Amino acid sequence: MTSDSKIFVGLRPTRNKPAEHRDTNGPRCQWDGCDKQGVHRAPVGADAEGLFLLFCRNHAKEYGEGYNYVTKLSNPVTARYQREAASGSRPSWGVRVDHSSETPLPSSIRSGTAKTLNARKSAAQSQAAKAAFQSRKLKVLEAKAFETLDLSPNATPDEIRSRYKQRLKMHHPDANDGDRTAESALRATIDAHKILKLNGFC
Repeated sequence: MTSDSKIFVGLRPTRNKPAEHRDTNGPRCQWDGCDKQGVHRAPVGADAEGLFLLFCRNHAKEYGEGYNYVTKLSNPVTARYQREAASGSRPSWGVRVDHSSETPLPSSIRSGTAKTLNARKSAAQSQAAKAAFQSRKLKVLEAKAFETLDLSPNATPDEIRSRYKQRLKMHHPDANDGDRTAESALRATIDAHKILKLNGFC
């Protein structure tokens, strides 16, 4: 296949632009005395969890070689950058995780907390509604359904399902050698379970 083939028509080279044509308006490397772009993130560490510094490629590599999550274990140069970023004397980016501070949380975190609280509140309300529903007076068909399944009216959904399966096995024609008298009991069990399910008991 030659380079003038139809397959190559319209293809353009995807080489990176030379360094002088790149956008120079981005953030600068935070290493002292470096004027290159700081496009590589480097974590600050345990003292400022969630924050990071911006370095050029070479300085990010140098920082990473001496980095340890605990500032005391990092090499002296890296530890200095970590301490300065944690204390606020060197700018850093990200979300600071500081539970002892009294600064207000970002709106995204506040809304997430509010959603959690609302979910808990609605769960408590639904449990209260369920308790009120179970304590109400049973209708005639509901009471008969509980009686058919030989259960008390305050039986849990799991108990109802378990008893239903147990009675299905007991009255199934395969278990009774085709006895016709068990057929009516099987039908009554199925109807009772259907009534309880439709009325929200299981």
